[in-house]
Amino acid sequence: MKKYEIMFIIRPTLGENETREVIKNFGDVLTNNGAKIIESKEYGQRELAYEIKKFKSGFYHLFLIEADNDAAIKEFDRLSLISNDIIRHLITKIEK
Repeated sequence: MKKYEIMFIIRPTLGENETREVIKNFGDVLTNNGAKIIESKEYGQRELAYEIKKFKSGFYHLFLIEADNDAAIKEFDRLSLISNDIIRHLITKIEK
């Protein structure tokens, strides 16, 4: 199994319930495509180093996952690029 870290920033204009819904939906995308979420951490709202899509802050969230193949990663990447709720994301493979 390969391990990945996925850090993403959710736009700050969403309410608390909407933010949780985005996190749940993207977690479901990963699990439905064969990944196992080991850890899910909320880092709260933080100021960005520079403006992204006209936002100066955002809600940070981290998923630590395990997956046999990269289908879940590719689907997460595809959907997060389409989504207006995620303003930036970074997927990192953890080497042993």
